[in-house]
Amino acid sequence: MSLHRLASGVLLPGFHGTAAPDWLLKRVADGLGGVVLFGRNVVDDAQVTALNAQLRGARADVVIGIDEEGGDVTRLDAGRGSEVPGNHALGAADDVGLTRAVAASIGARLAACGVSLDLAPSADLVLTLEDPVIGVRSFGSDPVAAGAHVAAFVEGLQAVGVAACAKHFPGHGASTVDSHAALPVLPRTPEELASVEFVPFRAAVAAGVRSIMTGHLVVPQWGPAPATLNPVAVRVLREELGFTGAIITDGLDMKAVGGDLAEGSVRSLAAGVDALCLGGEPLDDDGLRWLVDSIVAAVESGALPLERLEEAARRTAALGAPATSVEAHDPGLGLVAARRALEVRGTLALSGPPVVVDLAVEPSIAVGDVPWGLGPYLAELVPGTSVVAATSAREIASLAAGRPVVVVTREAHRHAWARELVSSLGTIGLDLVHVETGVPGPDLGAAARVDTHGGSRVCLRAAAERIAAATSTPSAAPEPTGELR
Repeated sequence: MSLHRLASGVLLPGFHGTAAPDWLLKRVADGLGGVVLFGRNVVDDAQVTALNAQLRGARADVVIGIDEEGGDVTRLDAGRGSEVPGNHALGAADDVGLTRAVAASIGARLAACGVSLDLAPSADLVLTLEDPVIGVRSFGSDPVAAGAHVAAFVEGLQAVGVAACAKHFPGHGASTVDSHAALPVLPRTPEELASVEFVPFRAAVAAGVRSIMTGHLVVPQWGPAPATLNPVAVRVLREELGFTGAIITDGLDMKAVGGDLAEGSVRSLAAGVDALCLGGEPLDDDGLRWLVDSIVAAVESGALPLERLEEAARRTAALGAPATSVEAHDPGLGLVAARRALEVRGTLALSGPPVVVDLAVEPSIAVGDVPWGLGPYLAELVPGTSVVAATSAREIASLAAGRPVVVVTREAHRHAWARELVSSLGTIGLDLVHVETGVPGPDLGAAARVDTHGGSRVCLRAAAERIAAATSTPSAAPEPTGELR
């Protein structure tokens, strides 16, 4: 195999558009490892299927990856919100059989669309409420319990032929920095990591996970380089955890890596990583040529051993086998799971149609611009519900005029203005329900609290159903059907 083809074979770029451009099809035919799909590439399942058929027409075993974690991080449902709850909700439901079934449903849908690699599940733990990027993408804080769900998710996906990818090794949960924006330094020793963060990754390895993604995370005792560029991290993953599959980088264009993209690509490969994810910022033909030429030059100069590149290309190619389409997709399962994940504290009883205030905050880059908010769902179920945009307790109280208030947050504990607003509403005598759609934080004084453990479409719908059933109005509580409208 030519050196240029080997160098192409480790690249997984993103691109613009909902159809494959001609230059990309030529690159695939000439040995490009694969692509990663984002929301910008998606209209609906039929369009994604047609797009992937174009790519597989150029080369049948091209790797087609996607970030379909379920819950808040979705690409297939980026325009309307995911049909399944995310990891934290599944962890709250605490039924590994349900987690396995949800993952199999996701996998069957991806397989039908022609996707071979799902960059999921997140095997990170919730180790600080100040973490800005993982949150409800995690199954929880307990390493053993989270590990059981990680293994079940891997098994569910891979049972239908879609390769899973446990991420972000060595574990993002103790970080208070988003690696999309800056480089996190973990306040953890290797011994602490081994006894806590590694537990879910060990479970993934034991379940046969076909790929693991490195995080742009510095472990001080491993040296100054983040895990993606760090041979010590790769050695730990290979030797201590016994992983033999493909190691994939987190997006090399993220600010945590910094510097030159070509330099980062070569350093990752030299460190022992196999597949280079380049999807966040779409590349064009010239950008790919530059990266391929840079990798070739590194081999020719001796900076990157040829054997290392051959090994990386071989492991990357193993992720391209098309999945066999199976009848495991259940579009109603997600709502069932979301209902089971709901947790209610206090007395949930509304005297009439409420005023709903959705306190929207900027989503993380990983989540992106996916619809969020309880108001439309509750307005559908409870006639007379008002959805208002207000920024002060006084204004909300005036608009409510004695009616119940439902205030909805996304990790209020991380946003002082939202936390203070909810607390203020709780002190002025309102009939107040607080719905938290992120990782549950401290109680903020509402008479009732509903934790959804995620902001996906089904989690919001499940919360609306529960509130509607507790509202005093004749048409407030339709019989649940198990189907999501």
